[in-house]
This record gives sequence, C-alpha cells and structure tokens, in this order.
Amino acid sequence: RGIDAEVVEITLSDAVPSSLDLYTLGGAEDYAQRLATKHLLRYPGLQEAAARGAPVLAICAAIQVLGYWYETSLGERVDGVGMLDLTTSPQDKRTIGEVVSEPLLPGLTQRLTGFENHRGGTVLGPAASPLARVISGAGNRAGDGIDGAVQGSVIATYLHGPCLARNPELADLLLSRVVGELAPLEIDEVALLRRERLAAPRRA
Repeated sequence: RGIDAEVVEITLSDAVPSSLDLYTLGGAEDYAQRLATKHLLRYPGLQEAAARGAPVLAICAAIQVLGYWYETSLGERVDGVGMLDLTTSPQDKRTIGEVVSEPLLPGLTQRLTGFENHRGGTVLGPAASPLARVISGAGNRAGDGIDGAVQGSVIATYLHGPCLARNPELADLLLSRVVGELAPLEIDEVALLRRERLAAPRRA
C-alpha cells in the first residue's frame, strides 16, 4: 500500500505495548500456547489496546488464548485472556483442510478462504459473533457451521495459509481502521491465488 509501517515483534522477553496501531497473533502447539497466554495476562498491553479500539487479528490457537478458557489435548483446562466470549475443548478428530466461508462481518463482501488445522472445538458465548458461515470445511467446531469470532475490535478465525494474503479484503478492513478508507487493489497474482484456493475444496 506504500504506507510507512514499523513491525514490532513481541517475544517472551518483551512487555506487550498498548500503543501500537494494529495487532496480529498466530497459532502454536499446546506448550507455546500456554506460554503466550501467561505472557499476555502478565503484560496486558493487548487488552488495553483493544479497549481503546485498536484492531486485533487472532489466528487459530490465538482464538483459544483470547477466550475465557481452553482445554489442552490432555484435558487440562487453562484460563485464557478473556477478551473473547468463547471456550474451547478438544474434539474427537482433528479438522484439517481447506475452508471456504461467507463473511458475516459488515464491510466484508468476498468469500473467505483459508486452511484449518486444529483439534480444538470452539463455542461462542452471546457477546461474541461469528466471523463467517462455513460453506466448506469445519471452522470453529465440526457441525456448527461457523468460523471465527468478532467482539469489539477483535477479529478471530481458524483460517490461515496465510489468512491476509488469501483474503486481501480482510487485510484492507483491518488496515482501514488505522489509516482510513482504502480503495480496492487489483493484483493479478492475488486474484489467481483466490481463484485457486476457492476452487480447492471442490476438487478435493
């Protein structure tokens, strides 16, 4: 987009700043997920930023971390950060594969595409809204027909692969909350990627 930006990577050695414009969180295995949860609770900069309206994108296991609690594959319950009204428990089978969904979030008009790989089954409470209705794939929990969660300035989804490259409209929505309205970009490579990924579940 040609917008000057500084990328700030937060490790377990760093306090989480509350002053950033936009936050992204990725996924991890159980042990790393637990470390991330403890770190975010110890340094609540993310919570403070979201409270003032800074956009937050949480991918895969990060949904579980931001919820009220999640259970590990061994059945241990871990208290989450509590930014999203949801809980996560292990499913009988791991869900792996391409997902296509119809967005339910205002401002998104194009289908979302991504790759899911998780065993957690996430259930939303009344304060959280689903990001999208699943057309192909599992999403939050097999049989529920929804993916992700939206609450306040937080957008969460099980779609990766990577999420923003595959869904530029979602990337622009997040960015526009920082810099203002953006005109759509026409990029041939992105259009090709989307055609291929949206067609992938039909070929499977």
